[in-house]
Amino acid sequence: SWSIFENRIFYQLLVFLRPPPGHSFILERDTVRQHPERCSDIRVVLECTCSMEHVLGYSLCFLHGRGNELLQNPRSLVLETLCTGFYLNVEQISVWVQNLLFSAWQRLPHWPRRRLTLLPCSRSCKFLVSSTSKEQSCTEMFFAVHEGSTDS
Repeated sequence: SWSIFENRIFYQLLVFLRPPPGHSFILERDTVRQHPERCSDIRVVLECTCSMEHVLGYSLCFLHGRGNELLQNPRSLVLETLCTGFYLNVEQISVWVQNLLFSAWQRLPHWPRRRLTLLPCSRSCKFLVSSTSKEQSCTEMFFAVHEGSTDS
């Protein structure tokens, strides 16, 4: 959605996350209601990609090491960066997206004429783009996963 107020435009975006190759998202309902602020947790499951290695060019399966032996403690960059344990962590996703946005912004040719300000927000990614003409756009990105969508 979007709205305009004086010289500022507000955008709200819903960004659906998709699991990268070798991962799937499993929606787990919180039936005990230990977390009343959310209706479910999203577990990240590592998948065997041995059959896809040669076809798609993956270098190594997350579950199997070289020689097809089962790894004792399989990990992935997704789990280490965006998860707490095996569950997606929206705060970590927000920080990761803000870092990615800031890094991309610095490489854009127009960035000296416009200023990017990352705004504090723990459960979304919020930022302000200001121009020298005092026009501003404020964008907030919310993250979601399609229920039942485990394909990559």
